Amino acid sequence: MELTYLRTFCAVVDHGSYTRAADVLGYAQPSVTAQIAKLEEMYGATLLERSGRGMIPTFAGRNLLPYARQMLVLSEEAKKVITGGDQGTLNIGAIETLAAYFLPHRLHQYRMRYPGMQLRVQPGSEEDIIAAVLEKSVQFGLIFDVPFHTGDLITLPLREEALYVVTHPEHLLAAGTEVTAEQLEGEPLVLTEHTCTYRKQLLQVFRESGVAAHIGMEFGNLEGIKQAVKHNWGTGFLPRYAVEEELRTGALTGIPLAGQKEHFYIQLIYRKEQQLSPAFTDFIALMQEQYN
Repeated sequence: MELTYLRTFCAVVDHGSYTRAADVLGYAQPSVTAQIAKLEEMYGATLLERSGRGMIPTFAGRNLLPYARQMLVLSEEAKKVITGGDQGTLNIGAIETLAAYFLPHRLHQYRMRYPGMQLRVQPGSEEDIIAAVLEKSVQFGLIFDVPFHTGDLITLPLREEALYVVTHPEHLLAAGTEVTAEQLEGEPLVLTEHTCTYRKQLLQVFRESGVAAHIGMEFGNLEGIKQAVKHNWGTGFLPRYAVEEELRTGALTGIPLAGQKEHFYIQLIYRKEQQLSPAFTDFIALMQEQYN
């Protein structure tokens, strides 16, 4: 019964109310309230409190939450291994660009092979995704970086991906075959958040060239960056897979950045000790397939 209570607790946290959690879980609201009360009795602490119009975890609830998610994931893993792995939930952590531009077609293919699997994609920074894999709140992580290595995880490079300086088609730099940091001096840059790995690559090239970067705008999502560049408000720096459609139609122009020393790869990560059911093994194989 404790796993049922923990699943209900996570649902209330995720959806912010007993009512929405009850709808998602298919329970009556009094049942959700009763389960939370029993869970609080078991742990001897108040786990949820009202804030504004919704429910949020208390200090004790926030401490319990990662353990609750981990126990639910472990329970699902055990079920998959025992039953053959074609039922349950597959949790995937992915940086925003990969969640938007790399995963959808592959997840569609996977869902057709495993209609009984529920797929959950958890977006986040690379640091958050690695932590989620290590903490077992997701089974797989997708990152975009230079080759990543750690003793606790298996890393599979899926494909190398080019990084482009992205401009409006009428920009003065658009006709070049390569762009230097010196050419970008004073150019307003439209960049992702500071935790982004390829943003760090761009700024490293600037530092090594002795050029000051002029960051004009920052966006937490790729569409904001692309729209800003389309309006000629500045110059972006993005992986090719994120702008393939715009490059094909001519809505944007992508030019390689001179001075890059690192090669970036889309990489799949998972725990070494993770039990790989047939469904998990097929997921890995599907991620390794190449699509045009």
